[in-house]
Amino acid sequence: MSSKIKTLNEKIALSKLGGGQKRIDKQHEKKKLTARERILYLLDEGSFEEIGALVTHRTKDFGMEDQKFYGDGVVTGYGTVDGRLVYVFAQDFTVFGGSLSETHAEKICKIMDMAVNVGAPIIGLNDSGGARIQEGVRSLGGYADIFYRNVQASGVIPQISAIMGPCAGGAVYSPAMTDFTIMVQDTSYMFVTGPNVVKTVTNEEVTSEELGGASVHSTKSGVAHKTSANDVECLEDIKKLLSYLPQSNREKPKNLDFELKDEIRESLADIVPDNPNKPYDMHSVIEGIIDEDSFYEIHKDYAENIIVGFARLGGKSIGIVANQPMFLAGVLGVKSSKKAARFVRFCDAFNIPLLVLEDVPGFLPGTDQEWNGIIVHGAKLLYAFSEATVPRVTVITRKAYGGAYDVMNSKHIGADMNFAWPNAEIAVMGAKGAAEIIFKREITTADDPEAKWKEKEAEYAELFANPYSAAERGYIDEVILPENTRRKLIKAFSMLENKEVNKPKRKHGNIPL
Repeated sequence: MSSKIKTLNEKIALSKLGGGQKRIDKQHEKKKLTARERILYLLDEGSFEEIGALVTHRTKDFGMEDQKFYGDGVVTGYGTVDGRLVYVFAQDFTVFGGSLSETHAEKICKIMDMAVNVGAPIIGLNDSGGARIQEGVRSLGGYADIFYRNVQASGVIPQISAIMGPCAGGAVYSPAMTDFTIMVQDTSYMFVTGPNVVKTVTNEEVTSEELGGASVHSTKSGVAHKTSANDVECLEDIKKLLSYLPQSNREKPKNLDFELKDEIRESLADIVPDNPNKPYDMHSVIEGIIDEDSFYEIHKDYAENIIVGFARLGGKSIGIVANQPMFLAGVLGVKSSKKAARFVRFCDAFNIPLLVLEDVPGFLPGTDQEWNGIIVHGAKLLYAFSEATVPRVTVITRKAYGGAYDVMNSKHIGADMNFAWPNAEIAVMGAKGAAEIIFKREITTADDPEAKWKEKEAEYAELFANPYSAAERGYIDEVILPENTRRKLIKAFSMLENKEVNKPKRKHGNIPL
């Protein structure tokens, strides 16, 4: 063997030190993994093929010519997850704090380009302190190169970001433009400016965790779609998420084997209370409809008055958007509208059918909502549903009031099939408030205003607070018993499987951002 080849082999071995093991022992599960350990745990055993293992940075400033490490702080390549091709990069915090250099960025851009050209998901395991300051504008240009590719890949291939350490400055914007961001509790954080800068500018004392920890971004900002307890759980979450998605927008999600039986679910009959003002957990309705243990919730702890997530119905991947009566009675607000709109647009981009479970009393009133733009944010959800061309089915379980009825995937904005349970109430507003407005004079002049009010409330409810008026006009396709819902939905989605919509020619719409 020549000395040159021997030296090359030594370099390759050196660049992959610590990356040989696939299994992570139980004691190690709760610790932070290395960049290579993360990739090897994520991918099928023996499937990883590295690209750019011998790349080093090019800068000669600030003594950097004497500090070169193979790979330049990021491991890139491809492999499989459950036999499906994915591209992956993992930043290595042990090399210059995982900071992004010109060559570091080039490695990431290379596999992003490959992922788009081939049509396969890209997964980023982020652990970076930001731009490498020794490189100045070259590192900033590297970030912009990545951002541009995030946008070009958007709606073409699934993009998943895992935040598994610090993610500061320019490093946060690439994950923000990907489809899903998963953070690790206690060991990861994201912020544009760190605690020291915040203190200097605003004189505010705040820790990294308080400023941009996983809990903050999963509950307050909505930046994180999911929080995992540790690195291993995070990687498992990525695997599970991938199982619901297609490889690209050129495909549909893979169907699992399924045999249709009677599919009657008696448990659904008793979930919604007789009292229209009493809450219930919409998760119980979801679990009663979908395939067993198949629900994967997104944004669970953010804007809890609406539920979004993936599930399987008859072996097929679907996206679910559902009002949650347990929180704020399931109203639509600023945060819930944004949350649902983004999820709807993702499902539409990747050919995932949409199921909407509706129990909505309207939009959340108040100065806080109005001043924070409920009009424009509510319009985002309306826009998202209206432009979606995937199969879309709605089930009204109880209330469908006011403009929120229109927004929640009504027939009027292009829904394919709309069902309602027998006790559903479809009206401009609740019977009590409507009666007060319509029959105000009769109520105020009556000998017993309270009794007259109740009489008129019952009269209005008889006329409008039911699903039958809407069904007579074709706005509801069928009024169904709750226990028959799963069977009806399986058949409806099967019927809609080959749906095609020819949209007007345009560059793109102008969604109210």
